[in-house]
Amino acid sequence: MKHFISLAAASAAFMAAPAAAQEVTTDTYDGFYIGATLGGDFIDGARDDRLVFDTDGNGGFGDSVRTVTGADAFSPGFCSGIANGSRSATGCGDDDGALGYSVRLGFDKRVGNSSLVAGFLVEGEMSNATDYTTGFSTTPASYTFARELDKSIALRGRIGASPGDGRGLIYATGGFAYGQIDDEFITTNGVNSFDVVNGDKWQFGAQFGGGAEVMVAGGVTFGVEYLYSSYDDDDAFVAVGQGTAPATNPFVLRNGGTDLKTNAGDFDKHSVRATIGYRF
Repeated sequence: MKHFISLAAASAAFMAAPAAAQEVTTDTYDGFYIGATLGGDFIDGARDDRLVFDTDGNGGFGDSVRTVTGADAFSPGFCSGIANGSRSATGCGDDDGALGYSVRLGFDKRVGNSSLVAGFLVEGEMSNATDYTTGFSTTPASYTFARELDKSIALRGRIGASPGDGRGLIYATGGFAYGQIDDEFITTNGVNSFDVVNGDKWQFGAQFGGGAEVMVAGGVTFGVEYLYSSYDDDDAFVAVGQGTAPATNPFVLRNGGTDLKTNAGDFDKHSVRATIGYRF
């Protein structure tokens, strides 16, 4: 975020400078354009995520997985990341950021003869940013629920200002997104069976952010942009079966099986991008 603010400030200062190289009129940001972005996608890691369990099959994920003695089988704890090993002492790695890229088609319109610009855009994005949630059992074993944003399409509005000579634009943007989230389960437990249910689904979400761009020559623009995306993703879970484990296995002790998932709910990511566009 700090890098984006610095880039945006630099772009704004550049856009405020006189246009010595070319004559630009106030119809600069008025009409259709195509563009592309390239940048980094980062998972929101500020939350205290953990695994939650349904041991009695009633659909409520608020149960504890108990051993035959009544002890909490997940007493070693949880982490917001990917397990480094089977024991909690080995800790967890971070969520995976990724290189993201997109293409877009948009339309802007100047409001009267003012510097105000309003418009909309449709954008298709590819990303491999991955969110991990891990739990550790007393066996010992690790259990990691992974969620990866594969691709998405978004429809956003944007509104901004193009002051001075009209070369530059500073804007805010927001709208709706529809993304495919792929779910995977990783564990060092080799005796139970694990099946991902309702994984790899398209989910609705919302996006908002802002950016700045500047016209350089021949209808070409360059800029920077920050975008926050949040997808509603609470459907997927892992059905744990007995496999080759004995009947005293904590996962099957109460009801013959256990469902588990992450309590994170929404899939949230931050994107910091460089943009390029061509205006017709």
